[in-house]
Amino acid sequence: MKIAVNTRLLLSHKLEGIGWFTYEVLKRLTNDHPEVEWIFIFDRPYDPQFIFSENVTPVVMGPPSRHPVLWYLWFEWSIPKVLKKHKPDLFLSPDGYLSLRAKVKSLTVIHDLNFEHHREMLPTIAAKYYCHYFPKFAHKANRIATVSEYSKTDIVDTYGISPNKVDVVYNGCGDFFFPLTEPDQDAVRNEITGGASYFIFVGALNPRKNITGMLESYSRYRNNGGLSKFVIVGEKMFWTDDIALAYKNHPFKNDIVFTGRLEGAGLNRVLASSAALLFVSNFEGFGIPIVEAFKCNIPVITSTATSMPEIAGDAAILCNPGNFDQIAKAMADVEKKEIREDLVAKGAKRTHLFTWEKSAANMWLSIQKTLEENGKTS
Repeated sequence: MKIAVNTRLLLSHKLEGIGWFTYEVLKRLTNDHPEVEWIFIFDRPYDPQFIFSENVTPVVMGPPSRHPVLWYLWFEWSIPKVLKKHKPDLFLSPDGYLSLRAKVKSLTVIHDLNFEHHREMLPTIAAKYYCHYFPKFAHKANRIATVSEYSKTDIVDTYGISPNKVDVVYNGCGDFFFPLTEPDQDAVRNEITGGASYFIFVGALNPRKNITGMLESYSRYRNNGGLSKFVIVGEKMFWTDDIALAYKNHPFKNDIVFTGRLEGAGLNRVLASSAALLFVSNFEGFGIPIVEAFKCNIPVITSTATSMPEIAGDAAILCNPGNFDQIAKAMADVEKKEIREDLVAKGAKRTHLFTWEKSAANMWLSIQKTLEENGKTS
């Protein structure tokens, strides 16, 4: 059997949510299934660390696809050439995109449809591309995988897809997330906040993440007597004027720390030393930082919106992302010992639901279903 995979998001030191999904799932699938020949299709020179096993054949085919015009060229012209040459039994695309011109069976992973509901939160040209092509990708695919029951329902309802065509494959959480000892936490706090307690946000900095809302909530928390600082971890993916202005005019901006992007052990250190994760996003297909905080024994404040209640269960304080007083109150409440201990205990119990081993196993089941079906799309 031969499976070709879109691996354009396997970028060294630049793995984001979908990139981590691609990395963790493929690392396991390629080793668990040595009987399969895996064709990894990169859009630029690749890091050898991503060739996970001897049954992986890397192919580099440009152009580097980081713009809507280049997305189109890569998926509609470059990908069909690779597939025609290697003749795989299946094309797997972990980032939702497909080639409409390709004739091979396809399985795509559509993580969420945030662009369908909040176009204003994306650059205009990207939003237009997504909203034009993703319905076509969804109907072209033989099967679709997605990362939560929320996203499955959204895909089914928004695109008129049969629910029998969509499989839920939850995200997992990296093995490098674990609690730190008190001395280690003290060392991290001394390093980044001068020893002060801090809330933490982890994620790409764009409007969908409700950065301005969390900054306003932090201001109200401080005005109500709160003392902890606020550490923001992530790259400025879509740094709008609204976000920039909210930070520039913030009355406690000197107590807000931007670390930039962190990953692996560096992210674990900063997350596991925080007072709580503040992750009150407007829209998430899953929300990986929630599970990462659970594994670090860190309490979570998250959103009532989209998938986040599904992932958090009863192990987080849920807030309306537009209710800044409610978020500020949650920040004060989570600093109380009995509430913290209750949330941490509940969070630890949920971590077994979200492992990359389960993700890979469920992804393989979706692959098998795709290969066994008669090729009809819907």
